[in-house]
Amino acid sequence: MWLNAAAAGRGRTLQYKDYVDIAQILIASVLTVVILLQAKGSGIGAAFGGGTQSSFRTRRGVEKTLFQLTIVLAIVFLIISALGVRASLV
Repeated sequence: MWLNAAAAGRGRTLQYKDYVDIAQILIASVLTVVILLQAKGSGIGAAFGGGTQSSFRTRRGVEKTLFQLTIVLAIVFLIISALGVRASLV
């Protein structure tokens, strides 16, 4: 509501593309936070290939939920990005 009021004060109403842009910003922010929460357990050496763990480890609990949420958010972000491109072409 406050976005419409602020835009109307300048003589402009929000269009479909504006809502898509806002959704992209919000999803990108949440996706960034979720990715950073996943990387909390690994050291900086693992990021450059210096990890010494050679055994396979399954994701459980919160780690699994964060992993699945990352996949869902990435897919939603791609869909919204495609909608944003389509909206800018119209």
